[in-house]
Amino acid sequence: MDATDDVVPTTGVFVAVAQFGPGPNPADNVDAIRELVEAASENGAKIVVLPEYSSSFCGALGDWVNTFAEPLTGPFVTAMRALAAECDIAVIVGLLEASDDAEDTRPFNTVVAINASGDIMARYRKVHLFDAYGSMESDWIAPGDPEEAPELCELAGLVVGLQTCYDLRFPEVTRRLVDAGAELVAIPSEWLAGPKKAHHWVALIAARAIENLVFVAAADQIAPVAVGMSRVISPLGETLIDMGQTAGIAMAEVFIEALVDARQANPALELRRYGVSPL
Repeated sequence: MDATDDVVPTTGVFVAVAQFGPGPNPADNVDAIRELVEAASENGAKIVVLPEYSSSFCGALGDWVNTFAEPLTGPFVTAMRALAAECDIAVIVGLLEASDDAEDTRPFNTVVAINASGDIMARYRKVHLFDAYGSMESDWIAPGDPEEAPELCELAGLVVGLQTCYDLRFPEVTRRLVDAGAELVAIPSEWLAGPKKAHHWVALIAARAIENLVFVAAADQIAPVAVGMSRVISPLGETLIDMGQTAGIAMAEVFIEALVDARQANPALELRRYGVSPL
């Protein structure tokens, strides 16, 4: 066998997280996203993760979600595809996706992954809706189908899995993505501010990285609505980025060899005795 066959690449991929506060005007949000994506690209990032509800956000959920929902062929995703191609960077971003169900007109809380050529590579509809802490996301948003295959795609040489915000509280979501091959899990979020919520955000992201020996890139909206603190965590639980409350972008270099080394040192994924399947 050729001695180079099992050599893990030692070059890293720069992954950016971008945080901002989307407003009700989609055009303004596209302009804000453009600045963030351009900055990430200019600084060498190959993937940028943006928050949940980046296309439009009007605070407490209500009828406005139907007003701003659009298909994946609509103006927001079209703008994101053009931006990704223009800046030569993969873009992962959350939006309100219109439903074509005549009986259930609630839109989906969707994340799309777009490659650097502007192609949609994956689409994830949030499965675990935020029906907690006095909120009822399911009153206004339709859940994704848990029976659908895990949403993964290859971006900049990394296998990326998608999940959204409240999914973090369900560890089987990330485990299912890792079982399917995810090396980086991207988590667009609007993690609502509240008592102990910042602590939960930090602890849960680190836990998902450590227990799955996977990189996690989580992008949140900023205060006062959300907790901010967008972050990238290594497979060993190291905080590579913590953005605090500053709107903007930050980058971490992700090395696949770090993931391989972590899984060789701690073969927990091989030693486990339980699997994950939809209820």
